[in-house]
Formats: sequence, C-alpha cells, structure tokens
Amino acid sequence: MPTPSRSRRERPAKPALSREGIIAATIEIVRAEGLEKATMRRVAQALDTGPSALYVYVANTAELHGGVLDELVRTLDVAPDGDWQDRLVALLRDYADVLFAFPGLARSALVLRPSGPNSLRIFDRVLGLLIDGGVDPARAAWGADLLLQNATAAAAEHSTPSPSDIDASVDDEAAWEGLVRAVRTADPKELPSIAEHADAILAGAPTERMTWSIRALIAGIAATPTSLIHHELP
Repeated sequence: MPTPSRSRRERPAKPALSREGIIAATIEIVRAEGLEKATMRRVAQALDTGPSALYVYVANTAELHGGVLDELVRTLDVAPDGDWQDRLVALLRDYADVLFAFPGLARSALVLRPSGPNSLRIFDRVLGLLIDGGVDPARAAWGADLLLQNATAAAAEHSTPSPSDIDASVDDEAAWEGLVRAVRTADPKELPSIAEHADAILAGAPTERMTWSIRALIAGIAATPTSLIHHELP
C-alpha cells in the first residue's frame, strides 16, 4: 500500500526568519557555490521561503553581500603584541585573507562600502592604531579608509575569478607569464626605464608587495596633511 503523505500540520515547523539566519544561509551558499550564486532567490530557496520574505530583513543583494562580509570579519581583531605598525600590517593582511578566501567578495567590497558593526570595528582598530602611532587624527581618519581600500583592491586583483566574471577565462599563470615576457623583452629605446629595471619590476611575492604597500601608505599618511576643508555632509 502506498505510504500516506504527512499532513502539513505534522511537518516540523520552519525556523523563524531572521537577518542572522539569512546571512548564515548565504555564507553556506557562497562557500559551496560561489558569491555569484548567492542571489535573493537562491537564498530564499535554501530557506524554503519566497524572495519577498527576505526583503523584510535585507533590502537587496548588495546589502546581503555586505552582511556576508561583515559576518566573515567578525573574529578579526588587533594582535596583542608587537609595535603598532606590525599590528596594523597583520590586521590588514588578515582582512585581505578573508577576501582572498571568497573569490568575488573582494570585488563586491570595492563598491559596497561596508558599514556593518564588524566592518566598523575593523575601521576603528585601524584608525586607533594610526593614532597610537602618532598620526594626526585627521590624517588617520582618511588614512584608515585608504588602507582598507588598498587591502580590498589587492585582494580583488589577485582573487581567482568566479565563473560569472567576464575575465574568468583568463589563465592566471599564462597572464603572469605574458607580463613577464613583455617586461623582459621591453625595447630599451621605447621603454628605457622598464628595460633597465625589469628585475625590480618583477621582484617580490604578492604577500611581500602587499606588506610593502601597507608600510608605504602608512609613511605617506603620516607625512601628508589633509588640508581638510570643513563642509556639511549630505
């Protein structure tokens, strides 16, 4: 005999929707399928509900992805030991590592301008370390933004493209070999500086270059006045 179907009343109740639950489900999708698959419709499907139900908690896909980033950086904080610059470099590299681990998220973060509580905490820590290092607060405020943008851009540049990216067909190794070949074979008459300094141009692992860029930015932030013009924000 056919097994009688269970009535709707006998089925276990679905857990109540919440912003936290929506973000958690989205992270699972990002881990398994990639950021490009984490749409409102796909998340709603995973939660066995309709997309319209999600809009009560999340305004759009951009806010959803911003919430994912904010949750992923929740555990990041400043190391207790080391001088202020070493601790700042470590924090920014940890932040970039989160983005490296989730291809596509770094590129989204470049335009998201994350403002969740954990993202603001990271900004606060970067700002505080700059001020602790003797950087004028006005410079430190702009500098913290610049440092986080730099870390995000570095991760976006070096992250593996997702299948939906327009450049996903590009082979990273082949692209690097092409760049090396172009630099090594530069015409000394047309490109004299590149031809003479090819070794310096190609030197350094990505982590070394990122650490250098952070320290170079710190030095510039400390030395460059903001010429701050007071104006009312919109």
